[in-house]
Amino acid sequence: MAIISILLAVTGQILMKKGMMMVGTFSISQFAGKLIPMFTNPWVFSGFFCFGISSLFWLVVLSRLPLSLVYPMVSVGYVLVAFLSIIMFKEHVSVVRWIGIFVIVMGVFLISRS
Repeated sequence: MAIISILLAVTGQILMKKGMMMVGTFSISQFAGKLIPMFTNPWVFSGFFCFGISSLFWLVVLSRLPLSLVYPMVSVGYVLVAFLSIIMFKEHVSVVRWIGIFVIVMGVFLISRS
């Protein structure tokens, strides 16, 4: 259940990014004027939908396992998002970011061993 929740959350991030690339960049002062274009964009809407379903799976996980064990597992999503960002959006992920992601993964590994 935790893996499904994490995969849906990652999918939500990717879908929202794709949608926001269509909406375009804007400043915080333009936020109110961008609400309708954001929420009517099918990619952004689908991303929110994935997050909603992810939350339902997460509630099942929380009902069964200690939060201190499962919440760090969510950070595995960082790795997936980084890889998918490179593949789908041609983003550059610096060495420093990869080191940070590695540290996170090692932390998840250590927590899972406890």
